[in-house]
Amino acid sequence: MSHVSPARVYLVGAGPGDPGLLTLRGAECLARADLVLYDYLVNPQLLELAPPHAERICLGRHGRDRIWTQEEINRCMTAAALAGRTVVRLKGGDPAIFARVHEELECLAAHGIPYEVVPGITAALAAGSYAGVPLTQRDAASAIALLAGHEYSDKEGAALDYGRLAPFPGTLVVYMGVTEALRWTQALIAGGKPPHTPAAIVRRCSWPDQLVVRTTLAEVPHVLAERHIRPPVLVIVGEVVQLAAAQTWFTSRPLVGRAILVSRPAGQADPLRRQLQELGARVWLQPAIEIGPPPDWAPVDAALSRLHAFDWLVFSSANGVCWLLDRLLQTADLRQLGHVKLAAMGPGTAQALARYHLRADLVPDEFRAEALAEQLAPLCGGRHVLLARASRGREVLAETLRNAGAEVEQVVVYTSRDVERPDADVEAALAGGQIHWVTVTSSSIAQALVRLFGKKLAKARVASISPVTSETLRGLGIEPAAEARTYTMEGVVEAIVAAERSAGCL
Repeated sequence: MSHVSPARVYLVGAGPGDPGLLTLRGAECLARADLVLYDYLVNPQLLELAPPHAERICLGRHGRDRIWTQEEINRCMTAAALAGRTVVRLKGGDPAIFARVHEELECLAAHGIPYEVVPGITAALAAGSYAGVPLTQRDAASAIALLAGHEYSDKEGAALDYGRLAPFPGTLVVYMGVTEALRWTQALIAGGKPPHTPAAIVRRCSWPDQLVVRTTLAEVPHVLAERHIRPPVLVIVGEVVQLAAAQTWFTSRPLVGRAILVSRPAGQADPLRRQLQELGARVWLQPAIEIGPPPDWAPVDAALSRLHAFDWLVFSSANGVCWLLDRLLQTADLRQLGHVKLAAMGPGTAQALARYHLRADLVPDEFRAEALAEQLAPLCGGRHVLLARASRGREVLAETLRNAGAEVEQVVVYTSRDVERPDADVEAALAGGQIHWVTVTSSSIAQALVRLFGKKLAKARVASISPVTSETLRGLGIEPAAEARTYTMEGVVEAIVAAERSAGCL
């Protein structure tokens, strides 16, 4: 009987919320995972770093699901590792800071399971940079103490001695202190801490909806109650709070407070999402269309085997570039294109070619099939043209080139189909007016969004990538609030920022 050696368990700190704060080692561990057990405070964007086959299990969300007990977590983690599955235990913040890591390590050691602990950035340390509160300052604080505002009733040993903590010569940072705020603030004051000591309440540190409220030690419980501030929260207590600037790099970004829906296909949304997130936006993802391989590769392979017979290869989208050239590279290399001239519908398609180290010979001034046909027609009379296209789309380009005397062959290099059902959370957020912008980066996406959401789209403003897409939107009864000047993802972002600025939101 064969024996399965236990796989390694990685206990990885996910940081406070911003997915960019995950360490490189943490990303490497996620890339190896067969199973990811993650806390509800972990940014779900990090789960995309795990392989497609990896199982992802949330350990419960407060107010929505049952929270797993520590014993249940330990059993699941050890059972998977003993079965030979690589496990990533993904923890909010740092595994060694108020995360019960010792109990998990004891369990792994008892079962002889190899493990590694990968540090993460804990919320207190992130607050210095994201909330603008320096935790140390040579005149105000040369020490930091991290406190648990809520202690377990069955804890062995003495509880925190607030009489000794009150005169602590530095900054106090209180975790898990919302429900017990009145108790610990009064204990510190009773121990001699002045009630007017500056304090900062930081909720969801480093997330797009981060909240920072400056107050005093005595007022902390009242502010929490009056403003209905719920966890995750930490409270910074000390003179350093007075040094915090009213505006920080984090809050002065141009799209802070804006929620934006990215509707590009799965696997293609990340560049636009990253740009928007870097400018402070909260990004929702809802693919409107699905992109996949053609129903039959035979026509594509036949066309690729005859590339020497074509004078022009025309791409109407970046998707067409990727699907056709990736297929070509499976059996040959780019030398097959040596004598063929390349035409691209717009700058985004030209950029896709550039990623393959190819330069388009023709890019029309306007991002329209009519413009490409008009500029290409005089060059292709009597020539052989191959159009790489989607499974659906307009025929104007092929018809115009044929009328100009070109011999045109079309080949479907990818399929495009509408997503049938929206994500329930996205639909609810859109209907509730919680999404401020919807990005629309093609006419097919415009049509699919209307089918998905109908009149709910009127709850948000729409940003269009081009005049052609805007024309499609207007035909669907939607007036774009912003239109890109350059027909790229960067152009869409710039259009949204310009619209926000002109509306006086910035």
